[in-house]
Amino acid sequence: MPSGSKYRILHSISSLSLSGTNTDGVIIDITKTNDPSTRGVVASFKHATTPDITTGIELAVKKVLEASGVDPGSERILGLTIGTTHFINAVVQLDSARLAKVAVIRLAAPYTTECPSFIDFPQDLKDILNGHTAIIHGGLQIDGRTINDVQETEVLEQAKIIREKGLKNVVLVGIYSPLDVEGKHEYKARDILRRELGDGVNIICSCDVGHVGFVERENASILNASIMSFAQRTIRGYRRAMKRLGLSCPLYLTQNDGTLTTAARAARLPIKTFSSGATNSMRGASYLAGVDLKNSHIDGSDGFNGGAERKRSQSMIVVDVGGTTTDVGVLLPSGFPRQAAAFIEVAGVRTNFAMPDVHSIGLGGGSRVRVLENGRVTVGPDSVGHHLTRDSIVFGGSQLTATDITAHAGANASAVAGGTTIGDPSRVAHVSDDVVDKAKKSIQRLLETVVDRMKTSPEDCDLLLVGGGSIIAPATLKGVKSIIIPKYHEVANAVGAAIASVSGEVDTIEILHGKSLSEALERIKRQAVEGAVQMGADPETARVVDVTVLPIQYVTNQATRIIVRAVGELGQGQERAVLADLEPIIHNPTPRDRIDYTTYRPNIVGKEWILSETDLFFIMEGCGILGTGGGGSPYPAYLICRQILRDGCSIRIIDHTSLNDDDVVARGGFMGSPSVGSERIRSGEHLRMAGLELAKYCGITKFSATLCDEIGGSNGMQSLQMTKYYGVPALDGDLMGRAYPMLNQVLPAVYNRPNALIPCSLNDGSGNTVLLTTVKNEHFVESIMRVVTTEMGSSAALCPPPLALRDARDFGVPRSQSQAWRMGRAVAICRQMNDMKGIAKAILKLQNGVCLFVGKIVDVSREVRAGFTWGQVRIARLRADELEDTEVNDDTPSFSEDAQEFGADATMLIPFQNENLCAYMENPDGCRKVVASVPDLITILDSQSGSHLGTPEYSYGLRVTVIALAGHPLWRSENGLKVGGPSAFGLDHAFVPLGEYIEPRSVIAEYGA
Repeated sequence: MPSGSKYRILHSISSLSLSGTNTDGVIIDITKTNDPSTRGVVASFKHATTPDITTGIELAVKKVLEASGVDPGSERILGLTIGTTHFINAVVQLDSARLAKVAVIRLAAPYTTECPSFIDFPQDLKDILNGHTAIIHGGLQIDGRTINDVQETEVLEQAKIIREKGLKNVVLVGIYSPLDVEGKHEYKARDILRRELGDGVNIICSCDVGHVGFVERENASILNASIMSFAQRTIRGYRRAMKRLGLSCPLYLTQNDGTLTTAARAARLPIKTFSSGATNSMRGASYLAGVDLKNSHIDGSDGFNGGAERKRSQSMIVVDVGGTTTDVGVLLPSGFPRQAAAFIEVAGVRTNFAMPDVHSIGLGGGSRVRVLENGRVTVGPDSVGHHLTRDSIVFGGSQLTATDITAHAGANASAVAGGTTIGDPSRVAHVSDDVVDKAKKSIQRLLETVVDRMKTSPEDCDLLLVGGGSIIAPATLKGVKSIIIPKYHEVANAVGAAIASVSGEVDTIEILHGKSLSEALERIKRQAVEGAVQMGADPETARVVDVTVLPIQYVTNQATRIIVRAVGELGQGQERAVLADLEPIIHNPTPRDRIDYTTYRPNIVGKEWILSETDLFFIMEGCGILGTGGGGSPYPAYLICRQILRDGCSIRIIDHTSLNDDDVVARGGFMGSPSVGSERIRSGEHLRMAGLELAKYCGITKFSATLCDEIGGSNGMQSLQMTKYYGVPALDGDLMGRAYPMLNQVLPAVYNRPNALIPCSLNDGSGNTVLLTTVKNEHFVESIMRVVTTEMGSSAALCPPPLALRDARDFGVPRSQSQAWRMGRAVAICRQMNDMKGIAKAILKLQNGVCLFVGKIVDVSREVRAGFTWGQVRIARLRADELEDTEVNDDTPSFSEDAQEFGADATMLIPFQNENLCAYMENPDGCRKVVASVPDLITILDSQSGSHLGTPEYSYGLRVTVIALAGHPLWRSENGLKVGGPSAFGLDHAFVPLGEYIEPRSVIAEYGA
């Protein structure tokens, strides 16, 4: 070996079986990575994972060291990097031998009561993990002020309960704990618990696990705590294996985002390695296929198999077939995987980690093949896993597997396996041709279905096939033009781990009042780079690669969320570095009924609509679309409403035609920053307390329905939540038909109706209620209550004055809940049918409008003025190498006629003040044209998932579709335009309506017949 060469040794345990199906080992010479024939791969090894993980590691590393001739103690070995799915396997398979019960202590009282811990967990997983939950005092406001001090007596009481229950894993999660730089909350409670419980109990502080976002951070912390003991045993096994091999290099594990973390940190935070396997496979496939090499082609001369040159204007489907599962993702021509939407699920639990968009199915080389009594043949989802060479018939076992079926077929398996024979094919000669044929068709159908699911159009695509189990894949698949198999495809997962960088990230909220943003950014950038270096990055290559600045809406102290990420190549000079594993106890998940959204019918009883969880899901999606980028995420409100149903209560909706003109409706919603609601979770109880004080002042004792002021965003679901407390149904309608940033932008106020805004009440949920009874004019309602809300922590429950039904009907937007339901249903149907391109068209069938633009966000700017987030987002057409397919069908979103007038270099510019205000088409020379404007609705959708995007979620590189919908006629009058039109936001253009507003059809009227 050249004396100047440096190496990374990699092995990857890469499957979703319990102990892993295969262990892959690779050693790479990083000085030869540009060689297209080898990509620097010096040696590789693959074998079935052993029940004892340590033995498998020793064997894999020993083999690649022997094959490469590298001395284990050589300083040329930069590191041993492990990519493992063992930790997530325990969660996915509900393995109670490796998962531990967790006590979750929230430092949040009096908040979060209606959104309990485990609210978003699958029931089976919740049953295994939920050991104890409690809410005690503690937590911070968004500006760093204390909500309530941690009370030691409360912590001691919880310690007693935890000890009595014998729990060994505790999660502490406080409101805005990532801002607690002085450690006065989670760390203080941790120290008290540790003093009482001893070092034998793992205590996890959520601020060490996740970032801003209470539910998602708590979810991650729970999963982390549940698997922590198993992770510690596993990593100790890794270290023992290294010692026996004579390796003195540092040990790293790969994380979900494809970067590296130290072994010590991985033992404390195993959650961050949960889905690294899929990421490694995607990155390894890209690397081996030479996507990162300019002008490279996939053909035999470059060491690749497949024979077809891939056009760089197309993306590829990547299929990684392991021993138990198959992971499928989309590889863009840039060499990077398509990223998942803003929120994804890990083991059925909602998280906000950055990961590629990957779908997994239970199909692999070890998948069991069964012949049912009716003659039907099934393949998977269970597998013999790492026992393939023991249990599979072709290797002398008795269990018929997918590998046996492939060996029986012969020719294709030999080609994929490089001309070698799989086991002894004569052993499967007795398997009937009928069974083989049916099994092959089942395998083909499973692969074709999952590939089609990942596609965004029905056109044929190219497919990159990797993984040790790829021998079971058929030579052709419906919907696939060509199947390409690169050299070293069987160890793509390990190669992906080999090329990972080291990262450091800082995600914090800075109070910029009286400070310089540039100085704060420079300080945080230094912290991110220092973090990467501390994790093992070479200081000379560590650099900032991503900076995101997100001003917090509706706050006046310039609170700003800043996220900085730095990466660097693995450096040198890092520190050079016995418990038996447990037998798995697997619990099969309870089957969940699959709802066909195309045939689903809501439950109408008499004149009332009795909501189901499906209805709530539809309404949530629709509220997001009608929010036009503002209003806050409706997801937390959806969870709370869903919990109401699961607690045995009901939520009803009623049409205005079933009420009398003089009937009184109760109003309620939340004022302040939606960002605060992601931490200090909003509660209907706070609305009840504000409403009781207001009703007492107004002398009202009876309400006939509840009503939301705005259907857009989180507030669109508050009237549903309020039904629990008022004991009446929610009115199908609202007072905006969308979301607007200011209180006076409700239609009754626009038309000077009595009781539009005054009197009103405000409650912070912590014992403080404010009544505002008189003002000089309605603009003072906004300014006064904004100041009070800021003092209350920038979020509070607001109850405007009750309205007579006639005013809610005549000066509101009837049946907007029905409209939200229909839009959410349209999105859900398109997702279920894998028709992402059809979502815009489906929404536009429900309301007049137009698809304005399809492209990628290339620039976002934000600033806070007077408590509002002002900014703009620029969207460009996708480049040729970013297109996932090049052909157009009837469902492909088309540009509006105005957009088509502009050239290929034109971009769309959308300014916003919390909500999107207008849309310009703009040429590079600055020439622009307004193509849509308030009061019409402008909404940006995630092109990959079809979900609505809020302005805080706008980020560079996100693929989006922009639609515009006609606003309600009451906004188009002189009064309406004065308050909600362009001039109300300082825009100097005239309003040109998109088209006539279509009155939504009542769900009750349609389905109640």
